[in-house]
Amino acid sequence: MTTSDSSETVNLLGRLHRGDPQALADLFARHRDRLRRMVRLRLDRRLQGRVDPSDVLREAYRDVSQGAADYCARPTMPFFLWLRLLTGRKLQDLHRQYLAGQADVGQEVSLYRGALPQANSVSLAAQLLGRVTSASQAADRADKQIRLQEALNGMEPMDREVLALRHFEELNNHEAAEVMGVAKAVASHRYIGALKRLKEILNTMPGFFEG
Repeated sequence: MTTSDSSETVNLLGRLHRGDPQALADLFARHRDRLRRMVRLRLDRRLQGRVDPSDVLREAYRDVSQGAADYCARPTMPFFLWLRLLTGRKLQDLHRQYLAGQADVGQEVSLYRGALPQANSVSLAAQLLGRVTSASQAADRADKQIRLQEALNGMEPMDREVLALRHFEELNNHEAAEVMGVAKAVASHRYIGALKRLKEILNTMPGFFEG
C-alpha cells in the first residue's frame, strides 16, 4: 500500500485483500465525510437542490466495490485519493447527465487528473462566506459574494485549485501534490502563494470581515 495511508486504512485494506466483506464498507465510512466535502465543493451550482451529495456517494460506492480487487492488487495512489478519483468521475458523469446541452457543461473540469469538476469561484466564495442567519445578512452576503467571486476569477486556475484542495477539502501537501501531478515542494509553494494572494484580495474589500 502507499506510504500516506494511515495504519488503520492499511489494516482494513489487508482485510479487504483477504476477502473480508465488511472491510470495504468500513473503509468507505472512514472517508465518507471527506468525500462529501469534496462533492459539495465541486457540485455544479445549477444542480444544488437537485442532486444530493449522499446520492453521489452511493453511486460512487458501486464503482468502488467493482474496482476494489484491482486496487488491492495494484495500488497506484493512496486509497483516499483513489476513492476521491472515482467519486469525482461519478460527479462528472452526473454533471453531463443533468446539464447535457448547456453551453458551459464540461468547461470547468479540473486540469489535474482530468476527472473532477473544478472548484469554481462561486463555490469557493460561498465557502469563504459561510452561512447567513438573517435576511439583512443575506443581502450583505450576496453583495460580498459577487465581489469575492470577481476577485477569485482574477486568480490563476492553479491557485484556485490548490486552495480548494488544501483549504477546503483539507488534503495534506502530499495528497495535493499527488492530485495535481507536481512535486510536493511545488504544491507547498503554490499553496503559500495562493493564501497570500487570497489575503491580499480580502484586504482590498472594505467591510468584508464585518457582519
